[in-house]
Amino acid sequence: MAKVALVTGGSRGIGRAICERLAADGFSVAINYVGNEAAAKETLAACEQAAAFKAPAACEAATFATYAADVSDTEQANALLNKVTEEMGEIVVLVNNAGITRDGLIMRMSVDDFDAVLNVNLRAAFNLCKGVSRSMSKQRAGRIINISSVVGLYGNAGQANYAASKAALIGLTKSLAKELGSRQVTVNAVCPGFIRTDMTDALSESQQASMLAQIALQRPGEAKDVAAAVSFLASEDAAYISGQTIVVDGCMSL
Repeated sequence: MAKVALVTGGSRGIGRAICERLAADGFSVAINYVGNEAAAKETLAACEQAAAFKAPAACEAATFATYAADVSDTEQANALLNKVTEEMGEIVVLVNNAGITRDGLIMRMSVDDFDAVLNVNLRAAFNLCKGVSRSMSKQRAGRIINISSVVGLYGNAGQANYAASKAALIGLTKSLAKELGSRQVTVNAVCPGFIRTDMTDALSESQQASMLAQIALQRPGEAKDVAAAVSFLASEDAAYISGQTIVVDGCMSL
């Protein structure tokens, strides 16, 4: 049986790239999404193709499925975990990738916008980390990988809610690494920088140029660059790495 990975926010962008890479690595992948079923189905097809091309031997054992759930809601998150476990098997890799933005200067930021970002970016991760902690501890094996951001390390004007949620993810990561380490469960965070996605493509040319000027490698990252870091942290090669924050930003944040 292929090992099972659950990826939240897996329908597009970085989440889709992570799903594809884990499929290529031989994992069965549960693709969580909210709302955009068509995009989730595209990710499913991409996983099947990646597995067949990169890991044909594992492809026969691996399975892929989509699961609609708002994981910021505790009941939906728990129902998702139960359904994935029943249909695919025990989860050994959890990637908390679901995230949203509601940008604005704090003097104009609404309470609703602040709460929405904290709920999706942080509360969802808490729900799922809590949900898998018992089973992973019982298995004495597991990988939890939280997708944070360089904004969580250094802040960004107009993104107080987003930065707060991503900084909190790093604190959550470090604390859980200490709590679960004795059960051989690793917990790490990945902080992407300026990664080419639908979200960054929507930025103006001047905004993109400003961000590129800060990057030593002089180019934006690709979603596959983040997926490669996740792939490593999910592998046996990373068995002695826990509580760490891996920055994937082309030397943007030094």
